Amino acid sequence: MQNIRRLFYTPDEIVQDVEKKINESRQKKELIDYVTFVPDGEPTLDINFGNEIELLKTLGIKIAVITNSSLIWSKDVQFELAKADWISFKIDAVSQDIWHKINRPHGALRLNKILQGIKEFAQSFKGELVTETMLLQGLNDNIDEIAKVSDFVAQIKPDKSYIAIPTRPPAEKHAVSPTEKVINLAYQVFREKSIPTEYLIGYEGNAFAFTGNVEDDLLSITSVHPMREDGVREFLTIANADWGVIKQLKSKNKLVEVKYNDKKFYLRKFN
Repeated sequence: MQNIRRLFYTPDEIVQDVEKKINESRQKKELIDYVTFVPDGEPTLDINFGNEIELLKTLGIKIAVITNSSLIWSKDVQFELAKADWISFKIDAVSQDIWHKINRPHGALRLNKILQGIKEFAQSFKGELVTETMLLQGLNDNIDEIAKVSDFVAQIKPDKSYIAIPTRPPAEKHAVSPTEKVINLAYQVFREKSIPTEYLIGYEGNAFAFTGNVEDDLLSITSVHPMREDGVREFLTIANADWGVIKQLKSKNKLVEVKYNDKKFYLRKFN
């Protein structure tokens, strides 16, 4: 666990890699809506985060940031995040004990400071702000916590609020979706408070971009986003490749296969 901002890569390295991917994608006629910060961890831990947003904006594409909200209490982080065009805040709970059980935060973090930071930021942010709340059975799917979360979300007036459930293999097997009745209840509670609300409760589709190297692309995607089997097969078709690529990556111990809800998913293997 980390809660101190530091250097990971130089801004020039990141911009060069992103620009290369953009050029490769455009050569393949892929459309790009946003350049999104969604790394293996929390993006605001990067000490050069704000500088990177400024440099990437010169590429002429909107910048999005998906954050777990943990450092939003920092004035420096608020200042840097304000440079983005679209931001998603994770708000799974507003009760300290439930927040700890779900998010398992760094011991130095305080939920009240995080929630206050979100409020402060939302008051001045000029871009598009959304929230995401993942419901987990037996943790935050009771009416009291749903009501508390919706009360807080209503105060910050997001452009959209997503109610999510686990749709990909979670870190723990006991992290399972609540019933359809509870999911619908949460939706109705949010909507009653005039919050623009949508579900994130189904498979999000197979629209993964191909930039030229099928193995590199698969490993890049699965390092941050497990791919379902049908998505992998569709991607291989676009890339004019066959299932032998997957067999080879598995034999090299670069890709692993897992099952979730009777579906096969493929994830990058980390040492």
